[in-house]
Amino acid sequence: MIQRDFILKEIEKVGVIISNIYQKFLGGKDNSAITIEKQIENIKMLLLNEISFDLDKYLILGCEESKEYLSTFVGFNVDNIELLADLLFHTVIDCNFSDSNLYIEKTLQLYNFCNLMSKTFSLEREAKIIKIKERLQVLNVKDNQL
Repeated sequence: MIQRDFILKEIEKVGVIISNIYQKFLGGKDNSAITIEKQIENIKMLLLNEISFDLDKYLILGCEESKEYLSTFVGFNVDNIELLADLLFHTVIDCNFSDSNLYIEKTLQLYNFCNLMSKTFSLEREAKIIKIKERLQVLNVKDNQL
């Protein structure tokens, strides 16, 4: 019983922290002067400091390694993985910066993990996946033209 309570508290804690980070960087209009690179650096720092999630490490992992890395965190259930994906999605989907392709691909990967883990279908999640795939096609066309 104590183990179950601990796991539930960790899941709650991770959800609250990611929600707070999301709200801080994407919830208001007062961040318009902050560059996307600075926002991402702040997000990385908060994830690392608050829940020991190393976004830089996660970005370089392959698909199976990414699943394993996520599984090392007690508080990462489907809802919290989707919160993390939403945070990245809303941060990078309409931006162009040096690593935007990588961030968008990892966001897609997170949503796909959610689809695999979840017992329910989400139209909202699927709409985001479609938007990500469209964005990746646009970015790939631009890369091929250069």
